Amino acid sequence: MTTDHNYLADALVFLGAAIVFVPIAKRAGLGSVLGYLIGGIAIGPFVLGFIEDSDSILHFSEFGVVLLLFLIGLELNPSRLWGMRRQIFGLGGSQVLLTALLLAAIGMALNLDWRLCLVAAGGLALSSTAIALQTLEERNLMHTSAGQNGFAVLLFQDIAVIPMIALLPLLVTTGYSASGSEAWLQVVKAVAAIALIIFGGHYVLTPVLKRIASLHMREMFTAFSLALVIGIAQLMNYVGLSMALGTFLAGVLLADSEYRHELEIDIEPFKGLLMGLFFIAVGMSIDFQLLALQYLPIIALAVTLIGVKAAVLYSLAWKLSLNQIDRMRFTAVLAQGGEFAFVIFNLAYASQIISEEAQSLLVLSVVISMVCTPLLCNLVEWIIARRSMAVSNDSDPIDSEDGNILICGYGRYGQVIGRMLHGLGHKTTLIDADPNQIELVRKFGFKVFFGDVTRLDLLESAGIANAKAVILTLDDPRTVTYLTEQIHKNWPKTIILARARNRQHAIDLYKAGANGISRETFSSALELGGTALNFLGMTKHNAWKAVQKFKHYDEKMLAAQSDFAGDEDSLIQLSHRARRDLEEIYRQDQKKLEEDDNDWS
Repeated sequence: MTTDHNYLADALVFLGAAIVFVPIAKRAGLGSVLGYLIGGIAIGPFVLGFIEDSDSILHFSEFGVVLLLFLIGLELNPSRLWGMRRQIFGLGGSQVLLTALLLAAIGMALNLDWRLCLVAAGGLALSSTAIALQTLEERNLMHTSAGQNGFAVLLFQDIAVIPMIALLPLLVTTGYSASGSEAWLQVVKAVAAIALIIFGGHYVLTPVLKRIASLHMREMFTAFSLALVIGIAQLMNYVGLSMALGTFLAGVLLADSEYRHELEIDIEPFKGLLMGLFFIAVGMSIDFQLLALQYLPIIALAVTLIGVKAAVLYSLAWKLSLNQIDRMRFTAVLAQGGEFAFVIFNLAYASQIISEEAQSLLVLSVVISMVCTPLLCNLVEWIIARRSMAVSNDSDPIDSEDGNILICGYGRYGQVIGRMLHGLGHKTTLIDADPNQIELVRKFGFKVFFGDVTRLDLLESAGIANAKAVILTLDDPRTVTYLTEQIHKNWPKTIILARARNRQHAIDLYKAGANGISRETFSSALELGGTALNFLGMTKHNAWKAVQKFKHYDEKMLAAQSDFAGDEDSLIQLSHRARRDLEEIYRQDQKKLEEDDNDWS
């Protein structure tokens, strides 16, 4: 096979850009999206020039958004989607309408052509589904109020693209226009396509998936999964609807299918690669020559876009009574232009509704706003962190008589311990630094104090000097180690029990002065190991004894490893020797275990 274009070389350039720039951006705390964008700028036509045709790459990579919406649809069954109808149509509709009205009013006030104002306002009111959802997932915000409401707004925007594109021919005054019969035919095609997807999703897809799965050929299931998404996307594209909306609808219809998880596993790797390619293509599409010539109107337009959209989003979030942190995150994630604006502006230019210059300025301003999103999100997180530090100086007053066991960190881990101790009648003092978490837990009747537990004066006022024990359950291993050191140094008689992230962290905590530690996954892994032994034929009692023997031996080994911390060669030798010793112990105990094989059966 011969071809004039070396696609393998292009693929190598894209992968190389991702491998080089994304880890750097992640390590610098800028997020992967900004890493992809910077990589795209570097390899694009205006810097290194490795890739010239950014438009076709951008168009192809938009399929990543299509795959993303399909996967999101798989997470939302119809009943859950129906439950979000107020957010989707109320919040999403208000955002699009208010943003478009304000932007159009600004354009009209500047004496711009009314058709340009309408096209620009409609296109700029839409946000980037790709950037917003990637940012929410990367920052683990999808399940927060900011994430759920942001997703609802994005979903409405995908729906809103349909009437926007359908109404464009009404703005045409010369040349190109669609007749009334053509417009009606288009509507009929769109309705028929949606009906076909709904009917097929309900009555056809599951039996076909069952037949494909019965072949027991993984590659065929993957091929069918991709063919399904591509086919629906092409159908929606043919009738002039959003490809992403069509695949989202198909995903929702398959959300209750027994093949949902298989579809997710097969589609996920393609989605990740294409999303990265999309961000790289956005970076490549920045026209630095045009930016240099028209930087004032482009920057002014990008700033106006972000400013107006941020004002509308923040106001709506305030109206919804979101807390301040969620309001800020909700605003930052959605305050940019979106990929559907490219489609609307290109169609408007092709229909001679707007000029080529206006189209170029609008597209570039949207790209600039996309690039600003990761920076805006980082700024918001910085402000939240600063405010948390300021608020922590005014922590909740804590009565030192509240409890004789201090639990620092009341997330999922701390809650289990707190509930157990409370149930056994122990008095506890609970402290956490997350206002959202405290608000949530207080709704369930638990008294949790707000405060920064790294402040020793706060611990002192909480009565650490007289506490029977302090339990550290925080997520951040470095904070847990630091607190262990400080508590051991200032209150050496206090019992310190700490949550360890892993084996090395456990060693660090013992060296810092912890009296007892619990590795996050160790106990659950042992429990599952005991279950496995039971299923392999060992009685429950003997399985339990085997687990306890392993636990005892592993804890002895952990204590021995702490003496060789930092000496990798010695640790490896110790590990090999310990493995052989454990095998010998189990071999010697096997006969005894069999003799005692008469309990818990």
